[in-house]
Amino acid sequence: MRYVNLDARVGDLSGVLDPALYLSHLPSIAGDLPTGARAFATDKDHYDFESKRCVKDLTLRAVRGAGGEQMEVEFRHNCWKHDRDLLIRYAGVSSLVVEPADKARGTDLGAVILDEILPHRDGCSHEIACWDGALTVVCRDLRATWTETLCSSTS
Repeated sequence: MRYVNLDARVGDLSGVLDPALYLSHLPSIAGDLPTGARAFATDKDHYDFESKRCVKDLTLRAVRGAGGEQMEVEFRHNCWKHDRDLLIRYAGVSSLVVEPADKARGTDLGAVILDEILPHRDGCSHEIACWDGALTVVCRDLRATWTETLCSSTS
């Protein structure tokens, strides 16, 4: 992550998640982001840890179309926090990097910590940091959609 701090320090407490630098930088780069990426990155709930539309604590469920120009990444809700799943459709994918902490886990990266969307010569880059790795997609644009789910203690 270039701007989102995954290991900030507040007083004597370390390991604090802090998107403040990214959020302060976002207005200056938002115009350089493709339309869908800009809408997702600048959504007021995206980095609000108390919001049901914050990406923190989602879990990567599926990656479809990896290696192709069109790709979907589906995230499962956390019933304690979210009431919907998140589906991100990437168009014009030029790069996909999955960095698992443990290669045997593949795309099982654990819960999402935070993400960061930045302008890129190919459109935008979307880095998603998880507890057990990271997923980075470079694409022409992306479209994020929160989808209905039945949230129960067994889901």
